[in-house]
Amino acid sequence: MSILKEPGKRYIQVEIEVPGTPEEVWNAIATGNGWTAWFTRTEIEERDGGAVAHYMGGGKSPGVVTAWEPPHRFAAEAPNYVPGAPPLGTEVLVEARSGDTCVVRLVNSLFTDASDWDGQLDGVEGGWPAFLQVLRIYLSGFAGQHAAMAELAGMTEGPKGRAFTELKDALGLSDATVGSRVQSAAGSPPFTGILERADSHAVVLRMESPIQGAAVLGAHDCGGPVMTWMNLYAYGEGAEGVESAAAPLREWMAKRFPMPAPPAAPEVAASA
Repeated sequence: MSILKEPGKRYIQVEIEVPGTPEEVWNAIATGNGWTAWFTRTEIEERDGGAVAHYMGGGKSPGVVTAWEPPHRFAAEAPNYVPGAPPLGTEVLVEARSGDTCVVRLVNSLFTDASDWDGQLDGVEGGWPAFLQVLRIYLSGFAGQHAAMAELAGMTEGPKGRAFTELKDALGLSDATVGSRVQSAAGSPPFTGILERADSHAVVLRMESPIQGAAVLGAHDCGGPVMTWMNLYAYGEGAEGVESAAAPLREWMAKRFPMPAPPAAPEVAASA
């Protein structure tokens, strides 16, 4: 964990070099369609002070644009991203490099001097590289195209490492090497792609079928049970068909990693 500190602020930063001009990269890091292409379904009012909304896991995380400086700096702040936590700031900086490439630097800040929430910063620092790899996929072959995404999730027993291995094994990804072509294992819905990244947090695929786009999958410790998850990203004219393409995987996930049934409602005694 590499938490940096300034008076009133604790923050982490990650970066990646991506293809594209600053204007092309700006479109991917400062618009709703851009964030949808590599992170989660997002709406952004494109101006300083505009509203921001990230939709993930069936919920909505609202925020506000705090810096709008095209094509080099976008920032937003979420005041209540976790109940009881200090405000979370997200700043994305774009620096042009030679050869039509840019360095994207993403900074997450908690506006506090207390270390109580350092675990949250540790988690986001470990998670961002996979999503930034999806940003690179989007900019390398689909820049500016319409994007849509689908979320899939299931539950299984921990620990997290065992659950993640089970997910990769079931999809035929455990023995794949970065840069290799992969395809689904027997018993899982058919897909093909290129393995772009694999670490202890997530696996990233450049998808060739059933969608043109990308996929990220991983596991998340929920304090006992573990959530297995996958995000699918589709680009271009067929992007809106991502939910249809995700349906077989969603059905497979529900059978292989079933969500626990909600608790039964208490019986109400009949009145006398």
